[in-house]
Amino acid sequence: MPKTSRAGSGCNDCSCKPSSQDIPARTAAHAQPAAGKRGFLKDLLAAAMAAVALPVAAAAAAPGTPGFQPPRRPGEAGRRYGMLVDLRRCIGCQACTVSCSMENLPPLGQFRTTVLQYEVQHAGNEDLPPAMLNLPRLCNHCDNPPCVPVCPVQATFQRSDGIVLVDNERCVGCGYCVQACPYDARFINHETQTADKCTFCEHRLEAGLLPACVESCVGGARVIGDLNDEGSEIRQRMREHAKDLKVLKPAMGTDPHVYYLGLPDAFVDGVDGQASVRLVTSH
Repeated sequence: MPKTSRAGSGCNDCSCKPSSQDIPARTAAHAQPAAGKRGFLKDLLAAAMAAVALPVAAAAAAPGTPGFQPPRRPGEAGRRYGMLVDLRRCIGCQACTVSCSMENLPPLGQFRTTVLQYEVQHAGNEDLPPAMLNLPRLCNHCDNPPCVPVCPVQATFQRSDGIVLVDNERCVGCGYCVQACPYDARFINHETQTADKCTFCEHRLEAGLLPACVESCVGGARVIGDLNDEGSEIRQRMREHAKDLKVLKPAMGTDPHVYYLGLPDAFVDGVDGQASVRLVTSH
């Protein structure tokens, strides 16, 4: 029976010894782990730190100031989406609410957008019947969104095109972003137990389609477009009605990108109520 030998057994046969070409050069990336339990734990800790390098770096870079915003994630290059809502054309039919629900399928009784109805009494002339104001509500996709920095797991984020989204795979449903939003545009989805909100139907925009609420608006009250495109319809309307455009709660410093035309001054800072609640009240 032929004899076999193992490396290090003392065999002097040259054919048994690997040549220098067969042995890969040792580099820092392939360095042997330190011997013993202490070395194993050291290597395990190094691997764990490498796995979480990005989140740790992001957290360390946060200055901890109220104005801090994490870096934006990729979106449609060169674009900044915004919406113009012409209240003079809104008839309160809730077609936008229905179409949004059919497109995005939130739980029953929860809405990403809806039209709040307010009963407005004429000041100084109580004999006149109150007027009705229809106010569409949705996420304002702010330039300084307060919902983003409060998220402890970075599930809420903003893209480079301004659209604010929620990563449902990462969200833990803590509700911090719901409390931080001054526009009451967020809610905890009863089915997924994660944060939910209007997304400007970004999946439709990327396919060259209009958001469901814009497409279904019978009065043409909603217009969406690229604010960086001076020739877009939204930019043309904003230039035409520049003096009459208003946003909700401008004093909050969020720089909202949903603009209202025909909004009474009393509603600029006085709007309350969850976006998922149809409200009829005096103002």
